[in-house]
Amino acid sequence: MSDGMGERVSDAIVPGWEVVIGLEVHAELATATKLFSTARNEFGGDPNTNVDPVSLGLPGSLPVLNEKAVELAIRVGLALDCEIGRSVFARKNYFYPDMPKDFQISQYELPINGRGHLELPDGRTVGIERAHLEEDTGKSTHVGGGGRIHEAGHSLVDYNRAGVPLIEIVGAPDLRGPEDARAYVAELRAILVAIGASDGKMEEGSMRVDCNVSVRREGAAEFGTRCEIKNINSLRSLGRAIEYEARRQVDLIEAGEAVQQQTRHWNEDEGRTHTLRSKEEAYDYRYFPEPDLVPVDPSDEWIDEIRATLPALPRERRHRLAEAAGVDTAAAALTVERGMDDLAVDAIAAGADAARVLVHVDNNLADGAGRLTADAFAALVAMEVGGDLTATQAKTVLADLVASGGDPAAHAATHGFEAMDTGELESLVDRLIADHPDDWAGFVGGDDKERKKKSGFFVGQVMKATQGQADGRIVNELLERRAAGG
Repeated sequence: MSDGMGERVSDAIVPGWEVVIGLEVHAELATATKLFSTARNEFGGDPNTNVDPVSLGLPGSLPVLNEKAVELAIRVGLALDCEIGRSVFARKNYFYPDMPKDFQISQYELPINGRGHLELPDGRTVGIERAHLEEDTGKSTHVGGGGRIHEAGHSLVDYNRAGVPLIEIVGAPDLRGPEDARAYVAELRAILVAIGASDGKMEEGSMRVDCNVSVRREGAAEFGTRCEIKNINSLRSLGRAIEYEARRQVDLIEAGEAVQQQTRHWNEDEGRTHTLRSKEEAYDYRYFPEPDLVPVDPSDEWIDEIRATLPALPRERRHRLAEAAGVDTAAAALTVERGMDDLAVDAIAAGADAARVLVHVDNNLADGAGRLTADAFAALVAMEVGGDLTATQAKTVLADLVASGGDPAAHAATHGFEAMDTGELESLVDRLIADHPDDWAGFVGGDDKERKKKSGFFVGQVMKATQGQADGRIVNELLERRAAGG
């Protein structure tokens, strides 16, 4: 059960225990320059080429806020239904070699985006606690050993990333398993890409996840002690890290030990987390207001102007398709993810059977719609539902439409697809029933599992005998009719 996400029953990672997950997602904003300087915001350059005095923290350099970064942060806030208001930048003080100033400019007490929420494809919501602006750090490369600092012979620092604008989106501890976490990050990435705030490329580090994990016994109300797993850069790693960390914490508690609040590192090769340091609290960073930057107080007019430029969000597109198709939002999710919801909605509006449209998108259009139009899609589905094409034939014609467009009837004629005579099909089914009395007895008298198995057998025999020309749906109808004495 999830505190913030409504009713849900899911398999526990460890029976009798519930995992509680809260994610902090850092996404680099798609600006041309850095957050506080004119240095390029660009991935893949040679080390230490996209830098300037501000990026390097040189004495006398002063930050100047990037207006585009503020606009993109507001777009994120609007997309997540956040409370947008006056914000203040602060200095977050700590020593890392990839922070040349020895502090990071971030937002603490007054973030630009306050509480909001995100809707998952299945309709459940996850709380957003804040989404604030901050600058990214540089990147350290530890050379030698296993790539960890304590094993390295020496370290190199690249400041190209230092000062790149980040939006840090802090989610509420509403997630209850790896699938929830993956769905949340995938949805957040889809939103950021849709609104043009970030490219969401986890493999390039432009979107990274810090994962807070704790465990508690099923039915317990209080949260356990959490550990934070830093800088996870793929959905696969996120799920594996959660599973490992949850089991590690349960093992500690069941052995009579206490979970220590820590920051941990996920090692993908080993499939485990390692301790980095004791978890810092806010006071460890000695936040104080950044004296060289004024508060950011966007006007209502500017916020409204930005809101007017937002495209339809994934959740809105799912709801539109779900309403048109008469399904729930989860069933509409893959079509939206593939960007084919407009095609599907238009085909349904043109009279196509909604269920068959979604089946084709899910199963037969993974590589895109190509030259397929909504009218041709609707005509194809009508031929299939009307019995003029079998499901196999429809798939072949659909591939032709994707490749070259045109009329589905013309493509069907080119292949020589014709509807099989019903009387001929009935005779074939009767002959197969007579030739396979034991299988027929299993279909007539078996349980649901056995009936499904024998149905597949008979449909397969019919398809073999007709070189795939028969309609499997009609074959099943004939089998049911014969079983009922018809």
